[in-house]
Amino acid sequence: MPEGHSVQRIANQLNKLFKGKPVLVDSPQGRFSSEAELITGHNIKNVRAIGKQLFIDFDNKLTCRVHLGIYGKWRFVARDKEETLTGAVRVRFFNEENIADLRGPTVCEVIDTKSVKLIEKRLGPDPTNPDPKQIQQAKFVDRVRSSKSAIGLLLMNQDVISGIGNVYRAEILFRAGVSPHVLGNQLSEEKIVSLWEDSVKLMKVGVRTGFMITREELLTKRPKKADRNYVYKREGLPCLRCSGTVVIEIMATRKLYWCPGCQR
Repeated sequence: MPEGHSVQRIANQLNKLFKGKPVLVDSPQGRFSSEAELITGHNIKNVRAIGKQLFIDFDNKLTCRVHLGIYGKWRFVARDKEETLTGAVRVRFFNEENIADLRGPTVCEVIDTKSVKLIEKRLGPDPTNPDPKQIQQAKFVDRVRSSKSAIGLLLMNQDVISGIGNVYRAEILFRAGVSPHVLGNQLSEEKIVSLWEDSVKLMKVGVRTGFMITREELLTKRPKKADRNYVYKREGLPCLRCSGTVVIEIMATRKLYWCPGCQR
C-alpha cells in the first residue's frame, strides 16, 4: 500500500495535467459508469491528498474520492501515445492532451461536500500538507497524548496521523530513539512534537524524490533501495548506530522493525 508521499505526488501530477480544465471521465471497466456521468465535462478545481486518500474536487461541488488500497495504481500517458482501452481500467480522466487511468482501487466514489467534510474531520493531520499555524501539529500532539495505545500503533492509525505506513513508522521511531511499545500518554509533548516535525521532514523528501529515504546522510541523494533506511527490512543485521541487532516482530498484524538498543 502506498504511503502518503506517493499519494501527494499523484495529486501534484493530476493538478499539473488537469487543474482548471474541463475533463472527460468514463469507466472502461463499467463499474464507475454512473458516477462518471456526474462529473464528466466539468472542470477540476483542485486535487488534494490527505494521507492515503485522494480528493478530486469538481466545479459542480462534487468530489471523486480515491483510496488505492493494496492494488490500486494510477497510470499517466499523453494522448498521442494512447493505448487500446482495457476492461481493467476503473476510471479514466482525459482531455485533448493527457490521460490518467486508475486501476484496482479499494475506494473510488463520487461524494458531495458534506460527505467530504465528514471524512476530512475523521482523518488525522497529514505531514505533507502546509501547516503555517501549527494547527495540524497540535491536533497530532493532542491525539497521541490522550491515547493509551502504543506509539507504534498510533503512527499507523490514519485517524491520528495520515499517510504514515510501515516504512515511515519504523524509521521515524528509530530516528527519535523511541520504543514502539511506549504508550502515547507516556510521551512528553516535546517528544511528540519532534516525531511530527521529523515526519514532515522525511515525507517532504519523499514527495520531492519519490523515494522513502530516511538515513540522515543520504537525504539529499538517491541511494540504492537497500541503503535508504536505518531499520526497515534490516532484521538480523547490525544496527547502523549501535552494536545491537535490528529485530522484527508483529504488531497488530503488521511487521515492525526496530532496534532495542537504540529505542529504549
